[in-house]
Amino acid sequence: MSKPSFFAELKRRNVLRAATFYAASAWLLVQIATQVFPLFHVAEWVLRWIVIAAVIGFPFAMLFSWFYEWTPQGIQRESEVEQDASITRETGKRLDRWIIAVLTVAVVLLLADKFVLHKDESTATAAQAPGKSIAVLPFENLSEDKSNAYFATGMQDEILTRLAGIHDLKVISRTSTEQYASHPPNLKIVAEQLGVATVLEGSVQKADGKVRINLQLIDAHTDSHLWAQNYDRDLKDVFAVQSDVAEKVADALKAQLLPAESARIASVPTKNQEAYDRFLKAEYFVHRLETGTGGDLPDTARKAEASYESAIAADPDFALAYARLSKLKSIEYWFGIDRSPQTIVDAQTAATRALALQPDLPEAHLAQGYIAYWGRLDYPAALVEFAIARASLPNDAIALQAIAAVHRRQGNLALAIPEYERVVALDPRNTLFSWDQCATLMMVRRYSDAVAACDRALAVVPDNAYAGVYKAKALQMGGDLEASGRVLAAMSPDDGPQGIVTLGRFHLAMTMRRPDAALAAIAKAPEGLSDNYIILTVVLRGQAFALKGDTAAAHAEFLRAQQTLETGQREIAGHTFSESDQADNLAAVYAGLGNRDAALKAARQATELLPMSRDSVRGAWHLAELATIEARAGQTDSAIDHIRQLLAAPAGDQVSAASLRFDPAWDPLRKDPRFQKLIADAESAQARTQTRQ
Repeated sequence: MSKPSFFAELKRRNVLRAATFYAASAWLLVQIATQVFPLFHVAEWVLRWIVIAAVIGFPFAMLFSWFYEWTPQGIQRESEVEQDASITRETGKRLDRWIIAVLTVAVVLLLADKFVLHKDESTATAAQAPGKSIAVLPFENLSEDKSNAYFATGMQDEILTRLAGIHDLKVISRTSTEQYASHPPNLKIVAEQLGVATVLEGSVQKADGKVRINLQLIDAHTDSHLWAQNYDRDLKDVFAVQSDVAEKVADALKAQLLPAESARIASVPTKNQEAYDRFLKAEYFVHRLETGTGGDLPDTARKAEASYESAIAADPDFALAYARLSKLKSIEYWFGIDRSPQTIVDAQTAATRALALQPDLPEAHLAQGYIAYWGRLDYPAALVEFAIARASLPNDAIALQAIAAVHRRQGNLALAIPEYERVVALDPRNTLFSWDQCATLMMVRRYSDAVAACDRALAVVPDNAYAGVYKAKALQMGGDLEASGRVLAAMSPDDGPQGIVTLGRFHLAMTMRRPDAALAAIAKAPEGLSDNYIILTVVLRGQAFALKGDTAAAHAEFLRAQQTLETGQREIAGHTFSESDQADNLAAVYAGLGNRDAALKAARQATELLPMSRDSVRGAWHLAELATIEARAGQTDSAIDHIRQLLAAPAGDQVSAASLRFDPAWDPLRKDPRFQKLIADAESAQARTQTRQ
């Protein structure tokens, strides 16, 4: 009897069937993981390791099927099984059935993915990615001096800015594109995530007064080059390069250029190369400041300010540098880096100079808008300036977000919400805008939509503190306290700036009537916590002790808070937000000390400083605080009237049906039939909102 061939022996030992079954099963496992993992925000590296493990396991599975056989007595070495006792034929038939089953499941999964889960995917992608849409990816820094990274970043940003001024294009903002590599391996995925049809890649090399810039415009769907060019120029000619690139890209995408847009593309902000280089360094620091990646924020702000001033010193007619310096000053004032009155005076001086040099400069009008918005709380004037800037910067997500934020401050959510949708479309991977959208949706009590907006931010940056806290708050205000607690429990208190995670845990614990948990949440907290509103930790401790019934401890904490607040009143004079926050903190302290009249006076002062008619966002918070003080002071009629006012307003981040039902702050009103009716009406309204969602 002749010895069977190697191939025949592979078939007899079911090695080929085992290989088919292993490959089909591994492929099915990877496909299921690909569909399921994103739902639970599982990191991409887990999927990569599953694929690697499947590949590594293949030869071991084949060796096993060659050397071993399943028998009625268990697994045995193939060489130890008599040929007449072998059941490889029956094993092969079972493998055939398993292979058919796995392939059937795979076919069902493919059909479901194509026709059920993603039946509208191609249509949606086409809708999100018009042909005249582009993302400018980070330019690779090829300079030997790696400190020139700011220059490569500046080139990308300046070209992007020129393209963003073309009304016929959709241009994705830098904050979203900078999350990708200069030359990502799969442009199609990048384009789908950003909602664009084309991608501009590039590299920059700067040395000895010269610059080499290599660029290529790619159709992301076909991976074909639409345009490519190399530039070898003197540094003084970089503006000509930027203009040429913008014109060539617009031409390649068949975008219509208006005369004003052509003039803006060809404009030269300064003829002084040293001034421009210092300007790019300032822009680099400001971007780190705005994205929170600059470490010590005051130090980063000082570096940016010094670079702008150095650029202006080199070219006193550098209008764009004045405009950007003005905006930086407004940032310092609004975010508490420097809240001295002189900061806004300096911002106005710089903006005025920019407009005197170049009256139609959109960045100067943007700076004027921020002075009105952040410096003076003059929202109508801010809208006028932002609208002027937007007309020349149709793809600028920053200008659009500023308009949306002002509409929100004015309580005009019908305009703010669609504006935020446009902002997210232009900057889809900017987590700041996603959780800002979440906060806006929460105000109109669209809590499910708010959670979804925060989830989009968390999908990009899973440990984003603001997105996590706002998601927890949306769940809490919607009535799902346990889910809110799970979100907060998964976060580290150190993840959030200004203690927002700690503050979220404290408020949830108080709402759930767990004073010990509330005290534990703030045990290591700094003196002041903030989620837009500055709240002293000592005040929170007093409130937690009061809920616990420890009157003596609460009284001691409130006395310490009173001394701190009254001592610091002079330091915040002239800053409306700080003064109104201070008044609310004092109201809580006086209420805790039993000084009813002083508490009411302070709470009313906060609402007078910032009424809802002037600022819908902060005004709602102050009015809610006043209502709680009134409820505690026995002024039931006034408290109920103010709650009714809040329920009728876009104040869903302050008062909801769930917060009225659960929050112990409203315990003094529990037995009043009018209060019970407010809850019932609020629940009905919330149910209608939920149905519309």
